[in-house]
Amino acid sequence: MTKTVDGQRKERTIRLDWQGDPERLDALYWECQTGRHERQQTPSAYTWKALVVAWRTDPRVQSKLADGTKRSYRREMDALLIKNAGKDVRKTTRQGLRKVHAALADTPRKADWRIQIVSLLWNYGKLKADWPLGDNPATGIDLYGVQNPFEPWPEWMVEKLIDAPENVRTTAELIMGSGQRPSAAIEMKWEDFKADRMTVLDEKQDERFDVHCPDGLRAYLDTLPKRGAHVLAKNLREPLGYDAVERPFRKWRTGLGPKAKPYSLHGLRKLAIIRLAEAGWSDAEIQAATNQSPETVAYYRRKANRLTLTRSAHERRT
Repeated sequence: MTKTVDGQRKERTIRLDWQGDPERLDALYWECQTGRHERQQTPSAYTWKALVVAWRTDPRVQSKLADGTKRSYRREMDALLIKNAGKDVRKTTRQGLRKVHAALADTPRKADWRIQIVSLLWNYGKLKADWPLGDNPATGIDLYGVQNPFEPWPEWMVEKLIDAPENVRTTAELIMGSGQRPSAAIEMKWEDFKADRMTVLDEKQDERFDVHCPDGLRAYLDTLPKRGAHVLAKNLREPLGYDAVERPFRKWRTGLGPKAKPYSLHGLRKLAIIRLAEAGWSDAEIQAATNQSPETVAYYRRKANRLTLTRSAHERRT
């Protein structure tokens, strides 16, 4: 490569790592000829990583967010950066976003989150950081929206947990025993359990409070080795990420056959309501234990009532 700068001829050499393969050499040569070789590219100053860092370090933004909201945003932004950290934000297209949204259709909530995070960061970059961005490509993309209520797991599927991967079973036991959302259950520490009580987290309100710890959960936890500060430990100080549990869960669920497909980890939280209702707990007691809304408790109580009645009827027949 040669060029003239201030009347002086300058030369630059790019060595092609063709590894003795003529076809690879040919491809690399034409990349250089057309200016597409990676050594010929000018690194962009407007990458997704730079935009995320700018958003996370802006005190005007961060001071307005609850800790629980920050954790949710961090999780989704980290997922966005896995494949896009070094990519130029300005090259993001509506067509590309639609393709990503469709590819995540099996997990509608995750698909919608991806569009919403792109939109949030784009608006921040354009309006707050004065990046040279055009119209927001996420605007107008139809989201999947609120899905049908999570289905509580059937008992046959709960019984199959004994053969599930340890991290999947432990997550399930924590959700059923505490009534928390999966992400909060995954982040529980050993210090959250003291005698017959445990400290749980309401992520929406960013509130921690103590509730009774069921005997079954305490007995299960007593069988587990302690590998770090968290029950589900990534290392000595950090918990596993949500995906590190959700991916093996989906693989295990697939192995159970098509009838298991409608059930998610969130469905275990709803099963917790049903079990408490069947045990005779009042709505107020269930709310105190799981911190779920009166409407949610009432909805799943109706399912519990039907289950209780049909079980009683079958017992009378026998």
